[in-house]
Amino acid sequence: MSGRAPSRLQRLRDRWLARRLPAATSVQLTQRSIFIVPTTVGMAFLVALLLMLLAAINYRNSLAYAMTFLLASVFAVTLLHTWRNMAGLRLQAGRTRPVFCGERAHPWVRLESGGRTHQAVALGWPGQTFELADVPARGACEVELTLSTTRRGWLRPPRLRVESRFPLGLFVAWSWVDLDLAVLVYPWPVADELPLQDGSRGDEEGRHLRGAGADDYQGLSPWQPGVSRRRLHWKAYSRGQGLLVKEFAAVAGRDLMLDYEALGGDAESRLSRLCHWVQTLTEQHTAFGLRLPGRNIAPAQGRDHADACLRALALHGVAERPTAARP
Repeated sequence: MSGRAPSRLQRLRDRWLARRLPAATSVQLTQRSIFIVPTTVGMAFLVALLLMLLAAINYRNSLAYAMTFLLASVFAVTLLHTWRNMAGLRLQAGRTRPVFCGERAHPWVRLESGGRTHQAVALGWPGQTFELADVPARGACEVELTLSTTRRGWLRPPRLRVESRFPLGLFVAWSWVDLDLAVLVYPWPVADELPLQDGSRGDEEGRHLRGAGADDYQGLSPWQPGVSRRRLHWKAYSRGQGLLVKEFAAVAGRDLMLDYEALGGDAESRLSRLCHWVQTLTEQHTAFGLRLPGRNIAPAQGRDHADACLRALALHGVAERPTAARP
């Protein structure tokens, strides 16, 4: 979440939490996993009680004694109710949807009640807005969280903080849970020339992909962000016709392959351009394959095939399965 390196104290805390609250897809909050302390309001309440007690002692006022002890009992009962509002709550890792790098991921967390109602339960990560939820007795609800993404591959967020200040805000009860959440992040698509495998243009009886290659001139079309400026028709621009790009048709045979090696640039830029063409060819209902170093995906079409290609691009050079980001 944060780009700063964790301090030594944070690393020690993480190791202690890993032993006390190990990662799991489902966690039930118990006495062992719930922590509770007075809030700022609770500390001010305690100071006020102390001042009231001193005044009662000084003036020997029975009414002041009664009011002080009454408020002290409210403080003690609030401690119990705040803890009980968290105890027994079960959290489960919910569904996740792959996103493109730079977009916000939205993992879901399912909250379940084993008996009592759980009110005003807040979930989130430090530095972000917490989501509030009420869980009905013997019921369940789902909470959608938000994560920012900065790189492709598996996104493993840090431990999730679950807290409640119900009913009076005098105490905060919280827990740090690791629900083993993982979100798959695809490369951000970047438009560029179609990266065909060598030899895939040789079949003159194959299909033509308009606007993709550099074989047959087809005409002009309006320029859009992301389209290579090498295809701009400068003569049309000088005549005041606006930014237009040259459209060509690339001949594609039965074995159209998007080839990683056919592109220049660094690995991330290549994967981003391949990601764009996976989406484009899928929208055009065109069969295609994908060639990456050490992996080939045979030509096919459809949403499942596109998902397999995007997954391969996201995990190129990284671990196939998500690994824990915590010690």
